[in-house]
Amino acid sequence: MAAATKVLDRLKVGASPPAPGGALPLTFFDVPWLFTGPVERVFFYPYAHTAEHFAAHLLPSLVSSLSATLHAFYPLLGRVRPCPDGGDGGYEFFCSADGGEAVELTVAESSDNFDELSGGGPRDVARLYALVPQLPRPEADGSFALAAAQVTVFPARGVAVGVSIHHVACDDSSYMHFVKTWAARCREAISGTDAVPVPPPPPFLDRGVVADPEGLAARTLDEMRQLPANGPPPPPPAPTGPPPKLVIASFALTRDRIDGLKRCVAAMVAAGADGGTGRVHCSAFTVACALAWACLARAGGGGGGEERPRAHLLFSVECRRRLAPPIPQEYLGNCLRPCFVEVCAAELLGGDGVAAAAAAIGAAVAGLDGGVLDGAGGWFHKILSLVPERPMSLGGSPRYGVYETDFGLGRPAKVELVSIDKTPGTVSLAEGRDADAHAAGVEIGVVLPEAEMARFSSCFADALEELCD
Repeated sequence: MAAATKVLDRLKVGASPPAPGGALPLTFFDVPWLFTGPVERVFFYPYAHTAEHFAAHLLPSLVSSLSATLHAFYPLLGRVRPCPDGGDGGYEFFCSADGGEAVELTVAESSDNFDELSGGGPRDVARLYALVPQLPRPEADGSFALAAAQVTVFPARGVAVGVSIHHVACDDSSYMHFVKTWAARCREAISGTDAVPVPPPPPFLDRGVVADPEGLAARTLDEMRQLPANGPPPPPPAPTGPPPKLVIASFALTRDRIDGLKRCVAAMVAAGADGGTGRVHCSAFTVACALAWACLARAGGGGGGEERPRAHLLFSVECRRRLAPPIPQEYLGNCLRPCFVEVCAAELLGGDGVAAAAAAIGAAVAGLDGGVLDGAGGWFHKILSLVPERPMSLGGSPRYGVYETDFGLGRPAKVELVSIDKTPGTVSLAEGRDADAHAAGVEIGVVLPEAEMARFSSCFADALEELCD
């Protein structure tokens, strides 16, 4: 933890009332995330009070509301462990029913610059990790905890709430469902009245709604177990010398900019810029991804070149409402499928790169209408095969409403998806910070070495001037 941040306490927060506990299976949507890591976000809020005031007034409400939230989301209290009976999935979620399970809540104080950390400009990503809770180390039997939280007070300046949840436990939809439920209960605890918005509905815990007639969970786990023997595809060669400092920065696309991009891209595609049909599925998501992909390629973080003539994009598509039959939006777990996009690297780097990228992304999204689970048996191997190609990947979504997360302190000044730094070429998306949902645009988060970030920023500004003005 950075010298500017000191730990004041580590609290074990259990469920109140005690959770029912029990075991739940991993579905085929969960298994691919088994050996990855946590999704990590930090929510920044202005807070003009002392550390003593924080400890006496805000912290008790944060603790009690977390405890109440964990009662409903009790699988997050437990851990993933190998199945005692060696069941089909090999692993299961387990939470004991004796009330002894708890999530660690770290309480910290920071003397770092709150305004700078909660801004959008380039910041050393290591400074943000001082505000992110670390999951406990795995146990000797292979079991590991799923969630941790941290609250850091910046006296007279602000508060940061960090949440880490292992991706095997749930996707971003469930992650934000949990955090928003905690926030709503905290607002209620602070106000002391019922005159607060109704909290989100409880999570849906029945994993039987995710059918697996072809045994994909067991097949995927078998494929993963074979990797140590055969080895995954080699990653790109490591650079020589000390690693470059990584910085994180945000880039805003206002609603007007998005509308301008959509018109420009549609016109370019209609004129044949994509070399295809002349039509494109031109949503805010499509143009934001296309712009980020083109800028990342030009900055040197996700393009092609002679050694990689094709450029690749990998993003996840939420499947709850796409399954037949659909499953509840409140389902707690993973329900994502990968979506694969590729274009000629020369096109992505060219003057019509944003239009070419948008056409390819739109076509990939439209292709899901034929069956969201088509080809599911080959997803894992296809993802592995792309590792040497250095694809751009995406985290987050404007649909999750991260800036609606109010712990009784108002809207966040900033939300960072810090864990995008774990995978080179990953970009985050969130809704814009504008409180008017109809006017809000898209916020793009990027982690790059300093020199590449400067090039990305220049490419982003140039593209907006060229395409939107």
